[in-house]
Amino acid sequence: MDLAEALPLGELAAAFAALPVFPLFDTAYFIVSVLYLKYEPGAVEMSRKSPFASWLCAMLHCFGSYILADLLLGEAPIGYFSHNSSVILATAVWYLIFFCPMNLFYKCVSFLPVKLIFVAMKEVVRVRKIAAGVHHAHHLYHHGWFVMMATGWVKGSGVALMSNFEQLLRGVWKPETNEILHMSFPTKASLYGTVLFTLQQTHWLPVSEANLIFFFTMFMIVCKVFMTATHSHASPFAPLENLICPVLFGSVSSGHPSHHHDHHGASHEVSHPPPPPPPAKSKEELNEGTRKRKAKKAE
Repeated sequence: MDLAEALPLGELAAAFAALPVFPLFDTAYFIVSVLYLKYEPGAVEMSRKSPFASWLCAMLHCFGSYILADLLLGEAPIGYFSHNSSVILATAVWYLIFFCPMNLFYKCVSFLPVKLIFVAMKEVVRVRKIAAGVHHAHHLYHHGWFVMMATGWVKGSGVALMSNFEQLLRGVWKPETNEILHMSFPTKASLYGTVLFTLQQTHWLPVSEANLIFFFTMFMIVCKVFMTATHSHASPFAPLENLICPVLFGSVSSGHPSHHHDHHGASHEVSHPPPPPPPAKSKEELNEGTRKRKAKKAE
């Protein structure tokens, strides 16, 4: 039984889940994705020097999640590019953001109030992609929970997970920015969201898919709009993670290594004492040196 059926939001959630995302929401998704590409250092210069490489990077930002999900499921990674309307729309957005005269289009879409609307619309598409990824994997692997979670995760955050490959296209190599090592909020939220959708798909979570899409989308919109408006990078999950992670996985202690280093340094100093000072010169040697300097000065 669905716990949210008695709520008056049931019909609204069903209508929201049936709302088509193309072309309006997809356009917002492409705009925000290409904006993030333009924010990358050297992206504008690359678009002038190599427009094709810039276009490829933009396509990865727009369709990277579909490519990665198809690779996981053993399907053709280029299959999504058969959707000509989506590719043409993404290409038009890329061209307008990078090459519009006087940067007019970029100035309009990057204006904060307008950008917040596009960010909210992008989260609608993100949650739909997570739900679609879990549903698709459930159809292929009916009992493969981890396959469902992996597919939904990459559908929601595939662009970030492919960031190192996208950097190579721009001639940049920063392995320390690996998204798995340093997860951003969208990547973490996609991971937690795909767990919820997997539980719902396998009937372990007594909530309808429409209601889950609605409530999780509202959560993502509120968090992402607030973080964008305040230019914050703090994760809303941080307080809960700081409480649970030390209990489950332990905490890192920095006292023992430094103590070991100090002890090792002390023993090193004891085993290798400083060299003794040179012996002081005698009075006769000092007088002899004085006489030689005076004789040299007289000459």
